Amino acid sequence: MTTVAGVDEAGRGCAIGPLVVAGALFDEGSVDTLHSIGVRDSKKLTPRRRETLAEEIRDIALRHSFFDLQPRAIDVVVNRGVIYRKLNYLEAMAMAKVIRDLSPGRAVVDPADVVVERFVGDIKRVIPRGIDVHSEVRADSKFAVVGAASILAKVRRDAFIAELRELHGDMGSGYCSDPKTVAFLEGWFESHDVCPPFIRGSWATVRRLMGQGL
Repeated sequence: MTTVAGVDEAGRGCAIGPLVVAGALFDEGSVDTLHSIGVRDSKKLTPRRRETLAEEIRDIALRHSFFDLQPRAIDVVVNRGVIYRKLNYLEAMAMAKVIRDLSPGRAVVDPADVVVERFVGDIKRVIPRGIDVHSEVRADSKFAVVGAASILAKVRRDAFIAELRELHGDMGSGYCSDPKTVAFLEGWFESHDVCPPFIRGSWATVRRLMGQGL
């Protein structure tokens, strides 16, 4: 049986919460089924539709895997500032871990690096030989298996944010382009002197609000 895995992430640009990498393994005969149930880029779906599809995807997939990059792990690599070893590389390593877990014949990934060949090369150096890795910009819109992974990643990240919202109040989407998120961050740092584990302290907006400048 020929198998193919889709791998994608959710929450890369957020100031709050983890970056979630998800992968799902399918036999190639299941790809048409993914199309038929309406799998596509998670950003084009409502939250309720994503949750429904995530359940169906888990039923269709041979297996799935997640790797959650928590804010502190992201801060370490961003603050360290080693060229070609920042967030893109960290994400490549997380995707490689998911690919190793799934052990597909072929993996299709949405690249985090504008230099796609470099991103694929970073992944291939740390996975078993024989696994074909293909990557294209907007792969979550072009390949149903990657769309499926994007849905799983988004639903999982949304669940993390929902838990944080229950504990700390409405923080919006977690993106700095969201006025609710910015208002939450402003309120947090007006009454707290330290950056909590669920906020990415290396993000420019957060650093500014903490009074550290750029």
